[in-house]
Parts: sequence; structure tokens; C-alpha cells
Amino acid sequence: MARTVLALDVGGTKIAAGIVDETGAILAGSSRPTPAGDDPEVTFDAVRAATDEVLDAGEIRVDAVGISCAGPVDLIAGTVSPINIASWRGFPLRDRMRELLDDVPVELAGDGLCMAMGEHWAGAGRGSGSMLGMVVSTGVGGGLVLGGQPFPGRTGNAAHVGHVVVEPADGLPCSCGGRGCVETVASGPNLVRWARRQGWQAPEHADAAHLAAAATAGDELPRAAFRRGGRAVALAVVAAAAVCDLELTVIGGGVAQAGDLLFEPLRETLAEHARLSFLDELRVLPATLGSQAGLIGAAGLALGAREAYR
Repeated sequence: MARTVLALDVGGTKIAAGIVDETGAILAGSSRPTPAGDDPEVTFDAVRAATDEVLDAGEIRVDAVGISCAGPVDLIAGTVSPINIASWRGFPLRDRMRELLDDVPVELAGDGLCMAMGEHWAGAGRGSGSMLGMVVSTGVGGGLVLGGQPFPGRTGNAAHVGHVVVEPADGLPCSCGGRGCVETVASGPNLVRWARRQGWQAPEHADAAHLAAAATAGDELPRAAFRRGGRAVALAVVAAAAVCDLELTVIGGGVAQAGDLLFEPLRETLAEHARLSFLDELRVLPATLGSQAGLIGAAGLALGAREAYR
């Protein structure tokens, strides 16, 4: 009998839920904005509402739950403290979902790892033995698949590549508390901030999509912002590849949708810096699953890595 699981993808902008079968197909889905404010129960109420909606739509009892959540996460305690969800600090998300669903098995992982798992299972990373998945969006995150298996690390926070330092001398302060991280250069909001500081004239509501449109139209300041961002992402990729002996990096997220604006300077920087012989065949590809990667990866987590990754 085919197994189905509930998958959740909890981020700073959106909370998504889906019923996913053992082939990776999403049978029913629901999403809603992540609440602002500092009340943790309001945020969990949104998770509960998305869960109820998708279970009602599917009319299926699920065998397990997989959760993708923005980090940091603590896999031992089952708690989450997302940088971009201020209301959750040490929030016991795994146990709360177990209580909500009458002790159905619940698995938790960071959103970067789930993105990597989803792309490895059903997207651009199929067949890769060692890959990094990166999300370049409002923030910059990542996850590792090593030896064909997800690698969460000691606490569940391996591959936080958005916090590789690429501007140590004069970098901007980062939300992590450090300075000069990839995220301060390449995330969507920071691409826009840099372009504005250089004199780019744009409406107050302009975001990375507006920046990409202006760059495509030939505006040099937005193009320079993407060149700068692509270089920063590439330096993080080189660092991860050299440490982990990777063969592939798959990059998704809203900023990655800018295509060659990001990928051309990224590949140029890789050619300049990935010079070790074992990195000769390192490839960088755009993600193919879009916003569904986290849900599909969370489902794979719930189904069990060895079964989902066959």
C-alpha cells in the first residue's frame, strides 16, 4: 500500500503544507503568510491551520510528518530558533506537531537540508553522490548530501553557507551577529540595498525581481549588484566544495531566478578560484523544483532517507 506523509515547510515569509506520496508527488497543498510579531502561539496557529487545511483536502491519514524549518534548528531537542521568525526561540516544533497529530512520527530538519534533499531526490541533483543545495533568496542557506545521504551535521545545522565570510575587512553586519557573510552581499534585500547605496533610483517597494528587470534592461548598477552577489555565492561554493569534495551545487531561490545575471559571474569566479584538481568537474546548476523543493525534501525525510533515495 502506498505511503503518504504530511510535509511542512516553515520559513520567514511563508508556511506551506502538503500531502506527499512515496514518489514525491504532492497530492494536496496549502500555504499562508508567516505571521509577524513576537507571540509564538500565533505562529504555531498558522502551522496548525495549514496542516488542518491540507489534511481536510486530502482526506487521508498520514503515516509520518516531515518538517523543513528555517534555522538554526536543534535536532536533539527538536526545537527551532529561526533568525527570520522572531517569535520562535527554542520553540519545540517537533513535539508540538506530535501532540497535534496524536503521536504520528515527526522528523525535523533545516530548510537548506530539505531543499538539498528535494533536489537530490526529484530535481537537478538526481544521481549525485556529493552535492550542496543552496537557496539564495531573502536569506542564503544550504544543505549537504554526502555519499547519497543527507548530512545534517552534529546539531542539524551543517552547510549554513550563507554565513561563510566573504568580506572580512569591510563587510556589513549580518543578522547572525557576524560581519561580511555571503548573506550580507547576495541575498535579495541586500542586493537592492547595495544598488540603492550606489545611486540606483527605484520605487520604495522595489525588490530583487525589480533589480533583475532593470539589470536585464541594461542598467549598470543592478548588473553590478548581481556580479557582486554571484561572486560572493561562488566563493561560498568553492569553500564548501574544497572542504567536502563536492561534485555538484544546485542553486535555487528567488535571486537564482535571475538566471545568467547571477550564474555568469558565479561561474567566472569558480573558474578563477576552484583550481584544485579534484574540483575540475565541479558543476553548478539551477534548481528545478522551485518552491516545492523544501516540501519534497521534508517528505523524503519523513519517508526515511534510505527508502526515498533509491
